[in-house]
Amino acid sequence: MKHAVDEQVYYEEAGSGAAPLLWGPGFAVVGFLLDLYATSRPHTIAWLLVGIVLFLCAAVWVYGRRRFMSVRVTATRLSQGGETLELDRVVEVCDEDAAVGSRVLGGGFTTPRKYGEVTLRLDDGSRVLAWARDAQQLRTALRRVTEA
Repeated sequence: MKHAVDEQVYYEEAGSGAAPLLWGPGFAVVGFLLDLYATSRPHTIAWLLVGIVLFLCAAVWVYGRRRFMSVRVTATRLSQGGETLELDRVVEVCDEDAAVGSRVLGGGFTTPRKYGEVTLRLDDGSRVLAWARDAQQLRTALRRVTEA
């Protein structure tokens, strides 16, 4: 997802930080130290492999979260996961909930768990659901951009 460098960002969520990448190697170091304490010959290669495997699993998880759970509002676009909506299509940022069955931006069937919803009315009369961890900040950013 490429963005223009000069566009001002009004709201952004990365989807995931980098901290989970350290969990697996951290667990492996703790395991190695416990193994070192318990025995005179720790399984160094095994703990190294455990750390690498856990790091790779976390890297896949972080990549997926950043790719499919990121939210970004610029002066012209709302990007949610793999979908981008041009903001000139947004007629209204609604306060009420959308009707059941409204399309969810980002490609999912429902809004992600633990994420708040923001209902948008588009120029074709349809209503769609935008989502963010902080729905109120997303609503404020969208109003700021669309009402300008």
